Amino acid sequence: MNEDQAEAAEPAGASERVLTLPNALSTLRLLGVPVFLWAILDERDLLALVILMLSGITDYLDGKIARAFNMESRVGAFLDPIADRLYILTTMLGLVWRDIIPVWLVVALLAREAVMAVMLLYLRGRGQTGLPVHFVGKAATFNLLYAFPMLLLAHRDDWIGELARPIGWGFAWWGVSLYWLSVVLYAVQAKAVLGRTRRAST
Repeated sequence: MNEDQAEAAEPAGASERVLTLPNALSTLRLLGVPVFLWAILDERDLLALVILMLSGITDYLDGKIARAFNMESRVGAFLDPIADRLYILTTMLGLVWRDIIPVWLVVALLAREAVMAVMLLYLRGRGQTGLPVHFVGKAATFNLLYAFPMLLLAHRDDWIGELARPIGWGFAWWGVSLYWLSVVLYAVQAKAVLGRTRRAST
């Protein structure tokens, strides 16, 4: 999904290193995407849930390790958001295919990505390659990555499904709301960046 460029703005002190533990964790997350998609389409829900949970754990760990041990790298800044978006996209496709989530939820999220794509293309045309990572965008991703496993569990016809349903939809609504709020915040950032660029060129 297209916020990759916005969230791939390099952290201060990012290195050119490739063979680091955080990058290995991000690579493992990427390798898990096709396995996860097969599991969810084949209705192997337990395996799909395990992969999603491992993805969430490794997502948390790679960032923590990178910051704690000064392992932040350009490769990591590129891989991490791509893995997030691929899990969100494949989960949405799988859950829509199985009629677990409504089409409007997917449309709302994809429309947001289209707006981000247009914004980033506009910035690129004016010499800006990305925007700083915003906490709201990461929080939106966090909520969605927790929403989808809960909504998958909500498909069960027992007390687990009844318990998971309101939790899953709570995370989903927060995720969608924060996703769109992050667009507004990125637009404000973009306006400020372009304003500084124009002043510097005069």
